[in-house]
Order: sequence, then structure tokens, then C-alpha cells
Amino acid sequence: MTEATAGSTLLEIAELANGDIVLQRVDGEGVPLVRIRFSAESRAYLADARLGVARAMIEAGIRAAAHQLDSEARVEDAQESADQGSGPVLH
Repeated sequence: MTEATAGSTLLEIAELANGDIVLQRVDGEGVPLVRIRFSAESRAYLADARLGVARAMIEAGIRAAAHQLDSEARVEDAQESADQGSGPVLH
């Protein structure tokens, strides 16, 4: 089990009894935020490395989402600046 914080919510990566690996709230409320299900062949190949691989997948997903949100925010800021006619100030 690995723990992380998202805002003020404490999260954990855990393996369920059915072999799925999930990112969930530590308090157990709600459904898992992410669920990873490896095929039987993948489980056999990865063996004890499954949790580490799942953690890397979740971290990559979080980084990709943050990058996407940051890119969208920069585009919105640029559009707002263009709409407001703000450009270089000439004296």
C-alpha cells in the first residue's frame, strides 16, 4: 500500500482481493478513483512487480492530467489576453 495526498484527501494504492490494483481514498469512502486490472498473462509475467508497475502507471496518468490542465489554462489565459486587447504598451 502506498499513500499520497490529493488536496486534503489522503489516497492509497492498494491491491484488492480479486487482484485489481486501485487508487482509493484511505477512509474507504466512494468508489476507487482508478482501477487497474492486469490480464492473467500480465500477472504471471509481472509477478511481485505488479504494484510497482501500477504505481508508475498511476503517477504517469497524474502527470499527464496535470500537464493537460496546465496547457489548457495557458491557452485560456492567452485567449483572455487577446480578447481584452492587451498587448505591448507603447509610450
